[in-house]
Amino acid sequence: FIKKVGYNPKHVPFVPISGFNGDNMIDASPNCPWYKGWEKETKAKATGKTLLEAIDAIDPPSRPTDKPLRLPLQDVYKIGGIGTVPVGRVETGIIKAGMVVTFAPAGVTTEVKSVEMHHEQLVEGVPGDNVGFNVKNVSVKEIRRGNVAGDSKNDPPKGAESFNAQVIVLNHPGQVGAGYAPVLDCHTA
Repeated sequence: FIKKVGYNPKHVPFVPISGFNGDNMIDASPNCPWYKGWEKETKAKATGKTLLEAIDAIDPPSRPTDKPLRLPLQDVYKIGGIGTVPVGRVETGIIKAGMVVTFAPAGVTTEVKSVEMHHEQLVEGVPGDNVGFNVKNVSVKEIRRGNVAGDSKNDPPKGAESFNAQVIVLNHPGQVGAGYAPVLDCHTA
């Protein structure tokens, strides 16, 4: 079955577990004497006996830091004594203090004063980071949730009249046909 859905069985550890009894969850279980352990071949060969070891052996996803900055805004706050702080998740690229960013489709360009994650100052935000960043001379009325921040010097984000997409339809009404009106969720827009 695992081959049918497109996975290589050598890359997937199989671990017999019992959540009820805790067998092979954290420690190897004496209740499975037939089980010799799992082995997975990816960049480096990994072996183990427990679910925890299998989870620890998962390779982290590659972070697209080489691509242009794309940061969809989840919210925009006005913080007394600090100013306007847009908040969002870095999807691609990096964001750091001193960078000049453009918000699309608002068309607002400004400089990033600082970048924070969980109330801690960051040198830079990378893909996967949920960051807040302080911007110069921008009102909370000028930008909003759904805008996308990007580096103004490296392929800044722009509005589009149309685009091509590969989509997955969830919860469709049995058959998709004429008159079907799907809802497209795109980041925070």
